[in-house]
Amino acid sequence: MLLRSIRWAQRLLATSTLLLALPALAIIADVAPGSRFEPLEPSREHAMTTQQIVNNLLRGHYESQRLDDTLSSRVLDILLKDIDSTRSYLLAADVAEFEQYRQSLDEALNRGDMRPAFFMFNRFQQRVSERLSFLLNEIDKNAEKYRFDKDERLDLDREKAPWAKTSAELDDLWRKRLKNSILNLRSAGKDDKAILELLRKRYQNQLNRVHQSKPEDAYQTFMNAATRAFDPHTQYFSPRNTENFNINMSLSLQGIGAVLQTEEEHTKVVRLVPGGPAAKAGNLQPADKIIGVGQEGADIVDVIGWRLDEVVELIRGPKGSTVRLEILPASSSGGESRTVAIVREEVKLEEQSAQKDILEIQDGEQTRRIGVIDIPTFYIDFQGRMENKPDYTSTTRDVARLISELKEEGIDGLIIDLRNNGGGSLEEAISLTGLFIHAGPVVQVRGMQNRVEVLADQDPAVLYDGPLTVMVNRLSASASEIFAGAIQDYGRGLVVGSQTFGKGTVQSLRPLRSGQLKITQAKFYRISGDSTQHQGVIPDILFPSLFDNEKIGESALEDALPWDAIRPANYRATAEVKKALPALRQQHQQRAADNPDFLFMREQKNLIAELREQTRVSLHEKIREQERKANDQKRLQLENNRRKAKGMKLLSSVEELDAEAEADMAAADAHAADTAEDEAETAAGDGKKAKDDDAMLTEAGHILVDYLKLNSRSLTAQRQP
Repeated sequence: MLLRSIRWAQRLLATSTLLLALPALAIIADVAPGSRFEPLEPSREHAMTTQQIVNNLLRGHYESQRLDDTLSSRVLDILLKDIDSTRSYLLAADVAEFEQYRQSLDEALNRGDMRPAFFMFNRFQQRVSERLSFLLNEIDKNAEKYRFDKDERLDLDREKAPWAKTSAELDDLWRKRLKNSILNLRSAGKDDKAILELLRKRYQNQLNRVHQSKPEDAYQTFMNAATRAFDPHTQYFSPRNTENFNINMSLSLQGIGAVLQTEEEHTKVVRLVPGGPAAKAGNLQPADKIIGVGQEGADIVDVIGWRLDEVVELIRGPKGSTVRLEILPASSSGGESRTVAIVREEVKLEEQSAQKDILEIQDGEQTRRIGVIDIPTFYIDFQGRMENKPDYTSTTRDVARLISELKEEGIDGLIIDLRNNGGGSLEEAISLTGLFIHAGPVVQVRGMQNRVEVLADQDPAVLYDGPLTVMVNRLSASASEIFAGAIQDYGRGLVVGSQTFGKGTVQSLRPLRSGQLKITQAKFYRISGDSTQHQGVIPDILFPSLFDNEKIGESALEDALPWDAIRPANYRATAEVKKALPALRQQHQQRAADNPDFLFMREQKNLIAELREQTRVSLHEKIREQERKANDQKRLQLENNRRKAKGMKLLSSVEELDAEAEADMAAADAHAADTAEDEAETAAGDGKKAKDDDAMLTEAGHILVDYLKLNSRSLTAQRQP
């Protein structure tokens, strides 16, 4: 697993995502490269919806803002970044022309006047059409004559590049991009004739989509720039995307169970839904890019440059059918792709449920048994509870049962694993905390007008009072942060891992004349008074992490609401954990200094940072190949350093390294196929994860054993009568 972690390292979280559950894709007719883009026009419905949205934002958003020139300027900046983040389409003259609206978009929004918004969108679509027409013309007339022995380089990071003054400047940029695409496909083993045909189809498809844009596309693009000027989680959903969002919120999804986002011309995997088909298959990972989609018995369709909803439409299909995805792994060098197959199934609530395991830690001559409960999400069967079903499913009920079973098995301590848990039911986070504390406050919620509500656990009973550790990482968010923060504030247990996501805001959905608005209306605060927003939860003991906090997390989102603090709630904390922390940190650092897996992660992070700084790629084929081999050699050396320290057989080549990774993927595919035939066995098998390969979990177990030994009184978990 650690071998493949470098492929997943550049994960980014989306502010707007779709789950894979949409109707089938319509057939699109060809559009001639030279045809003219027809401007879109706003409707009366857009004007009325805009006034509704503005009224909701000004009266209902958590942070009171004025619709003024400052907000107008921010909307324009967000819009420019949304439509042309790489500054590859618009000309400097276009941007200068848009400046006429910098101080007046607030007035246009107030009136419901969408003409400025549509003017800018139409200009952008015109420029996109021109760029795609240029590429098609270049493929037909010049691409066969391209030489790849010149010392040219392509700048990949253009976020702060100056806007091009002439079309000739953009022509040169896009000529280099075309050469880069050809080199990527060459390194994937395709011949030049097939490459040019593939790229011709790709750019023609993209041009088709530009010419088939609808007024709703222009409207949603602009309105989301306006809503994000308030905060990144406030969002407008068109009628079509309202349907998609409602599908997301249900737990019955006939698709592959993945959250996607658009990143430039690619569709990128943001995260996998716990218990979903992709998570079970193990052959698709966050940060992988989907470049092709194929149905059973049909060719794979190139989807580079497609709109997100159109890609999703292709991926969705009947339950039990198979979809094939051509993907670029997260950190693949040279653009090498591979194809994976996933059987479409429903994402069921029970398959996202908590699972238990026992981790054995050697303590001298004694073996300590540490219970582990993995909670992928905070879930509850609302319908079952409303119907008063005695066996309705919930996180707290499942964890309570698992704790009782673990106590019967004679555990010495307990780890609650919240890594990658993106949140869920707030009510469940509160009731779960109640299993470990006496009655008391768990979280504070501040809404508009600074009204603070303290939400508490009312049950004085404590199910588990033994030694406790909570594991978190950068993808632990929202409800996970509330639980971990409460355990930390009470001093009830240790929190270990990496800084959490920092999602400390509450959103609600409001219906509109057309579509709906997701709006931020409140903010979470810990019982200590600290907000979980932006900062998240800082663990008592920090572990190395491959996540870049400047790229992933609430603090990485532009215009995110800031961290702040309010008055603490009335609660009583214990000091046992706090007193033990200096010794626990010292013992952990001594182990981590020589731990091969920890050292491997730190070296991986350094390599990823080094690769991230390489923002210019060579268009000289031999130089590019040399650079790719050098990077591959660094990967191989890192892996062999780890293997040597652990007494494992060394790998002789990068090919052997990749073959081992592919073998892991194939094994995951085979496992997915087996479990698809026997769903009952799948549910049972999913609870038995390869915990012994998890260096982070093992170290958390060692820390908990250290805590046991440091305490003067015995905290060994008692058997339940």
